[in-house]
Amino acid sequence: MVTIRLARGGSKKRPFYHLTVTNSRNARDGRFVERVGFFNPVASGAEVKLSVNQERVNYWLSQGAQPSERVAQLLKDAAKAAA
Repeated sequence: MVTIRLARGGSKKRPFYHLTVTNSRNARDGRFVERVGFFNPVASGAEVKLSVNQERVNYWLSQGAQPSERVAQLLKDAAKAAA
């Protein structure tokens, strides 16, 4: 199954996540089909906390991709911020 989930990056104690479209059987930080955004939970000041390519996310959701619980909440937040 194709999923939209977070892949961790960044350094120790400074997480940074990419929103990736991947096969659910692949490792968390392993092979992916496409990166569709990023999430920086420790952003401060003028740094961007969340960036999502909504057009590509909508395409993958229409193709049957399932978002993880956290990604679903982030997508809801991104849609609210865009409106």
